[in-house]
Amino acid sequence: MKRPLIIAAGVIVLLAVSFVVARWINNDTVERARVVELLRAQMRGDAADMLRRLTACEDPACIAIVRENARRLRRDGELKVALYQSQTAHALRSRTRFTRVVWFPSGREAETTVQCVLVRRKGNALTGMTVSLLRVTAPIGRESSCPSP
Repeated sequence: MKRPLIIAAGVIVLLAVSFVVARWINNDTVERARVVELLRAQMRGDAADMLRRLTACEDPACIAIVRENARRLRRDGELKVALYQSQTAHALRSRTRFTRVVWFPSGREAETTVQCVLVRRKGNALTGMTVSLLRVTAPIGRESSCPSP
């Protein structure tokens, strides 16, 4: 009688831990998808869509950068991400850091652009996290690092 209860308890614990780990790992996917959608809006030249996706871009300087990016980085083709370096990846608790993205329009590798997106993950691995994009930088040098948040 004890053995089936111990096995059932072990299975329940395993399922609970698996659920928490899966939810935690999914945050990386959510972050990347949001950054890619932001960059796609930029490639379309859609500053209004970009501003809707950025939750903390309300000051005139940030808005000006977004509008200039949308105007200057408008491209035809499909977005290709060559390198994605997230400083919030696998965060167990709240963290706000830049993600460095190297991207180019399909078939035009010579037009590689490097930008940083400020990402905020709020919450923790047990109770769940939310992912928000706060700001996007103008293009930076190909070998440059993102600024400190």
